Amino acid sequence: MKIIQLNLIISSIILIASLGCSTNSSKEGNIEIIEVDENEGFISIFDGQSLDGWEGDSVYWRVENGILTGEISPETVLKNNTFLIWKGGEPADFELKLEFKISENGNSGINYRSEKLEELPFALRGYQADIDGKNTYTGQNYEERKRTTLAYRGQKTNIQPQDPPGVLRDYVEKNAWKGLELVENLGDRDSLKTLIHAEDWNSMHLIIKENVLQHFVNGVLMSEVVDNDPINRSSKGLLGVQVHVGPPMKVEFRDIYLKEN
Repeated sequence: MKIIQLNLIISSIILIASLGCSTNSSKEGNIEIIEVDENEGFISIFDGQSLDGWEGDSVYWRVENGILTGEISPETVLKNNTFLIWKGGEPADFELKLEFKISENGNSGINYRSEKLEELPFALRGYQADIDGKNTYTGQNYEERKRTTLAYRGQKTNIQPQDPPGVLRDYVEKNAWKGLELVENLGDRDSLKTLIHAEDWNSMHLIIKENVLQHFVNGVLMSEVVDNDPINRSSKGLLGVQVHVGPPMKVEFRDIYLKEN
């Protein structure tokens, strides 16, 4: 029986190696324990040195000390939200991992499954993982220039279509989609806020699969949307990071990794 079990373990190790998994190993008695790297399959989409592979307005975006930086100064006040857009494709189902830091007066976000606006330069319309310096909205799902709030921080929601169909803005009330159906409270909004570091580095992990959109901050699920709106939901689109209209601010991103599924 021990020989059979050992052969099975050896076969499993060979299979993992043949799939090209990145692993760490350790010994426990005579058995080798395989630990699969949780970052397996992720690729870096920011080289830490330049804006190669991205497009945006260089007035607001630069690389500084290996960090992707967006900034508004008193001399460069914005009239419209502007994005730095990844040129590597239009991910459908994917995971995105990065770290961010934002100044107290900052307003930003990570857009995905989005589309460019023709009438404005470097503008996106679509889903957004919200980020702000006061952490009032960080982690929520806000759909830029479309259905607005789809889930506040601490909410799991189902998004229902407009009934009857009509002008999108007619189905928005108090900056939230009327079809927002609360399914579950993931936690108290203010309590979750205490897990986000003000003016310091935080991790963001987006898990986007079919019509389920999950936003994690520092390893905690902050919002989850199940988009049941077949007319307005998006199945793929552009990735981008935002500098929002407002007072002088600074937002920083580093260690940006993507895995398409």
